[in-house]
Amino acid sequence: MSRRMAWAGVVALMTTAAIACTNDDAAPPAPSSSATSPTPSAAPPTTSPRPTAPPSTALPAPHPVSLQALTTKKYNGGDLRLGNVLARNPAYTRYHVTYRSGTLTISGIMNVPSTPGPHPALVLNHGYIDPDVYTNGRGLMREQDYLASRGYVVLHTDYRNHAESSKDPSSEVNLRLGYTEDVVNAVLALRTSQYVDPSRIALLGRSMGGGITYNVLVTKPGLVKAAVVFAPVSSDAVDNFNRWTRPDRPVATQILRKYGEPATNASFWKNLSAVNFFGRVTEPVLIHHGESDSTCPIAWSRETLAALKAAGKDATLFTYPGEEHAFGPAWPTSMARTVSFLRQHGV
Repeated sequence: MSRRMAWAGVVALMTTAAIACTNDDAAPPAPSSSATSPTPSAAPPTTSPRPTAPPSTALPAPHPVSLQALTTKKYNGGDLRLGNVLARNPAYTRYHVTYRSGTLTISGIMNVPSTPGPHPALVLNHGYIDPDVYTNGRGLMREQDYLASRGYVVLHTDYRNHAESSKDPSSEVNLRLGYTEDVVNAVLALRTSQYVDPSRIALLGRSMGGGITYNVLVTKPGLVKAAVVFAPVSSDAVDNFNRWTRPDRPVATQILRKYGEPATNASFWKNLSAVNFFGRVTEPVLIHHGESDSTCPIAWSRETLAALKAAGKDATLFTYPGEEHAFGPAWPTSMARTVSFLRQHGV
């Protein structure tokens, strides 16, 4: 049994704790009246001792760098602004956009179909691209065009620290959880668009963006109608840290000094891992993964699928023999399956 499947046993307990954190504390019961009527002897009435307050049952606040903290966070996505027209073709118009995410402004692009709306829509979550070379709307270019050409409004978010987005100097040491916040706020901003049917929004993420998609599903159940991921990272944060962050010694040193090793501070790392909260997921999930992927091993998606199924969720994995991380010959098939899946689930 893999250690992820071992963790699946704690999903229910951890989910209950995460949900409980979102509820207001119950008001203590009102004290019952204990004063007695005066006796015929005219003796002064006695007063009951002042009732003592019951002990607090409030749960401790979640660690600020955790998925539980994201479940309790107040999101303010909005102020979606369409800027310059970047391109136009018979199928859609491509705009530069910005929107609000907490105290930050996030940039991105939005493709708006030429057909009458309101339209179903997707927020696209790109994989890792070095922020120093990243440019507005970069990543998932094929998907942006394919989906907009089929009648979807597509909002591709740049994330904080990318392109024209605001800077967040603590993003790396906070294990990029701010990207998840930016995607939640992207959905909320998209709901305000005149071009979008707010009840028909889904997520599509690739590689790192697949992991962000998992995070959104467990922290904000019901936010979207469905989710699709391509060649996603692991749903276990320790796998991702060990594969990519640990070799980056300056960043890894800061993270380990602040939070400790996974072996010595297991609860912190478990609370970063979507796999431990799959009981919260309410949306159907479609996973695409190439069997020859040397960047994100297909075993990660198989383990994620098993954990979702064990939690009773609607999840499907398509595997593609010979396909690597970027997808080549099988990409058209994967996209046709994606659109069929979205339409099946009302998007």
